[in-house]
Amino acid sequence: MGVKNISDLFKGTPINLNELSQKKLAVDAYNIIYQFLASIRGYDGSLLADKEGIVTSHLTGLLYRNARLLETGIQLVYVFDGTPSLMKRKELRRRAEAKKKAREELEEALEKGDLVRARIVAQRTSKLTESMVEDSKRLLYLMGIPVVEAEQEGEAQAAHLVRQGKVWAVASQDYDSILFGSPILVRNLTLSGRRKLPHSNRYININVETYNQKELLKTLNLSREQLVDMSILIGTDFNPDGIKGIGPKTAYKYITKHGNLEMVVENEEIVIDADYEAIRDIFLNPVISDEYNIKFKSLDIEGVVDFLCNERGFSKDRVENTLKKAKRGQDTSLRQKRLDAFFG
Repeated sequence: MGVKNISDLFKGTPINLNELSQKKLAVDAYNIIYQFLASIRGYDGSLLADKEGIVTSHLTGLLYRNARLLETGIQLVYVFDGTPSLMKRKELRRRAEAKKKAREELEEALEKGDLVRARIVAQRTSKLTESMVEDSKRLLYLMGIPVVEAEQEGEAQAAHLVRQGKVWAVASQDYDSILFGSPILVRNLTLSGRRKLPHSNRYININVETYNQKELLKTLNLSREQLVDMSILIGTDFNPDGIKGIGPKTAYKYITKHGNLEMVVENEEIVIDADYEAIRDIFLNPVISDEYNIKFKSLDIEGVVDFLCNERGFSKDRVENTLKKAKRGQDTSLRQKRLDAFFG
């Protein structure tokens, strides 16, 4: 969650997907997989599944979207969350309760035969199981996409990879990676394209956009520490309620006026019902690991076909055609990297 509605204060820079060719991106795995579980569903809101009832919506998203990105020449590293911080428990309980309520609304909509409502509500019921995670990692491995396991927050680990120069940017819909110190964030990587608006026949174009931390802080005239303090006022995964009545603009006004949270609390007479010093430390000194191995491999077409088509019931012709295009782009990218290394 992190900096909610940062677009109220700072706009990202649109970028063409082709401009990301030859760049390495650390993908916030859970963030992206949840997107696929929410959006790739049947007309009644049900998840796609094979004949055994095993969910395949996330695999569909990972296959076709990643294949498109590989075809473009983008190199991906998927970073998976580790054990969540104890301070995240309240947010995790809130999410569980919200999903329970959404499931009740879904059942009610299906009983009434309201399939439009059912599909909308179903998107809020998504749950990522251990078997889904393992299937996701298996597919990524077969596609030649390296996986990194974070000790705690995936976005903290992804931001660490950027700072170390292992990748160019973090790809996520959330803004947390900026708080964790990533110099660059890429949004809408797996959402770009023409999208239909709910309850409407209108369509909108969703563009890939980048956020440069240095430019953001300069424009807002804030330090990274102040941006973190501002986010705590609004609400983060570690204090999801934030401060009632304080949104991005008010939080920005308070921090620019008083300098930090301590002075805001003292001068604005507000109470932060959370250990904000501990939350601040999570963002500024996150738990990260240097025990990882990023090795890009060539896409295993036979392996992917065997897994998706023979085990999960995907269409062989469609999968093979998709993979051949992706492999051409991936191989070109890998050759270019080797040439750059040789002549560099």
